[in-house]
Amino acid sequence: MQYSIGIDIGSTSAKVAVLDTNQELVYHAVKPTGWSSIEIAQEMLDLVQAQGFDGKTSPWVATGYGRNSVSYADKTVTEISCHAKGAVWLHHNDNLVVIDIGGQDTKVILTQDGRVEHFIMNDKCSAGTGRFLEVMANSLSLRPNDLCALAERGSGITISSMCTVFAESEVISLIGKGESKENIAYGIVDSIVDKVAGQCAKLELGTNMVCLTGGLCECEYIQRALGEKLKRTVYTSPLNRYAGAIGAALFAANLQK
Repeated sequence: MQYSIGIDIGSTSAKVAVLDTNQELVYHAVKPTGWSSIEIAQEMLDLVQAQGFDGKTSPWVATGYGRNSVSYADKTVTEISCHAKGAVWLHHNDNLVVIDIGGQDTKVILTQDGRVEHFIMNDKCSAGTGRFLEVMANSLSLRPNDLCALAERGSGITISSMCTVFAESEVISLIGKGESKENIAYGIVDSIVDKVAGQCAKLELGTNMVCLTGGLCECEYIQRALGEKLKRTVYTSPLNRYAGAIGAALFAANLQK
């Protein structure tokens, strides 16, 4: 059987998804990207081969910021297109607002009839991204997931700085004043959610279903807080982390070797 394979090399993690001829997901995996996109691309190929999928006869599509490092890929496709296509497949809905909170950037993608209609990305500042959360968590000697869990029990703190460097200084100042970790964590997550909601406000979301993809898609508190800001339900699932790789695999299904 021939398979179609998608690989998404992001700034933080690399994901791979394998679809069979019926476009059913038969394998998926994630690994830290590390310092070299070329090395992780080879590792993901070896991983797929070890599972019994022949990468030499199956078509590959690469996406993510490290997509050009995947020498064996038959084609590269942008993250915007792959996340949109993967999210449409995952949610069985052609009309979506896809919010991808990635390691280095955050994208809000509007799909109509299964295709990208509009999109917006954050500016060069890392506020509102996974990297911002990671830096802030380090300031509190926490893991990002633990910070999100603490944030749910906090309140009353606003992190006003959008620059990561200044925001970190603000957090350090709050620590020095004896503010609780719960309240600081709340302020950090609230600042991320505010930034993402601000991006969403720049698009006409209409009645489209809203879904969350990217590395933070499994954080229930972020999902719920974002829904409160947007005044609508935000949907996600553990597989939403693989939306980019799944979308790439769907594009690969249209290729012939």
